[in-house]
Amino acid sequence: MIVYYLNMRCKDENKKENIFTATIQLINEIGFSEISMSKIAKRAGVSSSTIYVYFKNKNDMINKLYLTVKQKMSCEIFYGIDASTTVKAGFELVFRNYLKFLLNCKDYFLFIEQFANSPLIQSLSREEGLNLFLPMYQLFERGKSENILKKVDTDLLIIYAYTPINQVAKACLNGEFKLNEEKIKKIIQMSWDAIRLH
Repeated sequence: MIVYYLNMRCKDENKKENIFTATIQLINEIGFSEISMSKIAKRAGVSSSTIYVYFKNKNDMINKLYLTVKQKMSCEIFYGIDASTTVKAGFELVFRNYLKFLLNCKDYFLFIEQFANSPLIQSLSREEGLNLFLPMYQLFERGKSENILKKVDTDLLIIYAYTPINQVAKACLNGEFKLNEEKIKKIIQMSWDAIRLH
């Protein structure tokens, strides 16, 4: 029996991961406007045509990368939280997990910072990215319903509570600020005090 094989390439998850890693590094180094498929391929150690086995085009690749990074971030941030976690304990755990993620995954952090407000992000990707963080919305909504958190828009509460983490992480990564447990506790308490009802 003769078997004919179609001229198609099998997908290799390691190659896909190398392409993602190369893309993040290059975006952080040279920005979106200067990035090209050929530069990504060279950094990833693959041919340009290999990238098209996994992605339709550059925008498709970057949007999928964004969702992959957001998925990883979501898994890290909500680790250890379940329905039995109190609002305050959940707030602190998310805060600590988020800070740890930002400090341990600098390339991801910088990529998300650049891409979150980029016109390259498609509305579907933005919506899917937000859906990954529903546990946070649910935690804050529960806090409001239990009269623990201020009765204001949940998006505002989240922005007000967690934006300081980004600034602290940036200062730490730039060598401008050193964190220790005492400082982390103070930052958490200040953020909590800013959004709690009483």
